[in-house]
Amino acid sequence: MVGNGAISTPIRLSSPIPSRNGYPTSRPCFPRKIPNPAVFFLYKSHSFSLLSTFPLHLSLPNDNRIQTHFSAKASSSSVRSAEYMEEPTTNVKFQTSLSLPGCSSSLSLLGTGYREKVFAIIGVKVYAAGLYVNQSIINRLSAWKGSSAAEIQEDSSLFNSIFQDPLDKSLQIVLVRDVDGKTFWDALDDAISPRIKAPTPVDEVALSTFRGIFQGRPLKKGTFIFLTWLDPSKMLVCVSSDGLPSGVDATIESKNVTSALFDVFLGDAPVSPSLKASVANGLASLLK
Repeated sequence: MVGNGAISTPIRLSSPIPSRNGYPTSRPCFPRKIPNPAVFFLYKSHSFSLLSTFPLHLSLPNDNRIQTHFSAKASSSSVRSAEYMEEPTTNVKFQTSLSLPGCSSSLSLLGTGYREKVFAIIGVKVYAAGLYVNQSIINRLSAWKGSSAAEIQEDSSLFNSIFQDPLDKSLQIVLVRDVDGKTFWDALDDAISPRIKAPTPVDEVALSTFRGIFQGRPLKKGTFIFLTWLDPSKMLVCVSSDGLPSGVDATIESKNVTSALFDVFLGDAPVSPSLKASVANGLASLLK
């Protein structure tokens, strides 16, 4: 029973009491109160679906997981070092700054998250993601100076300002399992298409170009995919299975397609809530 700021916790007495059948049984458990607890820790469980349905033959995570050590004060959204930010759910490390093909200057990491498909009650992680921006974009967000992470996360006008800014920003996707290229594209297309109500011929060409990057291409665990917006109507796509890309795979020129893709990850109903929450935390820290 909880009352007056106290938490009820059970006390178990270990001395057994014989039953009438001769088998031992434990004494009843009675609650005791811990008065005025100083700290409460809440764990809130989330289940996220993938962009679309990934096939059931994807292997589930095994038990040979990378062991990492976190400080008790570590953020639930990321663990930052001098050069890397680790997405703790997938253990993927993102460089805190990097230079990409086609970008005019280096980009800074704002936050990380992950994407998960839930089969029945088992969550299968598919990829981790991180958002990078040209540092000058932050300097143009002074109207939101002093905003909390919660306020930023709910303010679509701020994310729209980031998208509309004609400076570079990039989304890095790191696969944490093998995925067929067609499956990846179909899932992405299922998220983009509803956001483009009446595709124009320009949109159709852009989507066809986008599709061609992934068709017939196996995407192995550890593959990097960069979606880099140079301005609101032009996006570069880079795919690399061996570290940072050295070139551009395709250029997408359609504002409807590029804006739809930005909305998929950072709009009002993002496919990775953990990514948007982490980005909001990063922005709040920079806009203090």
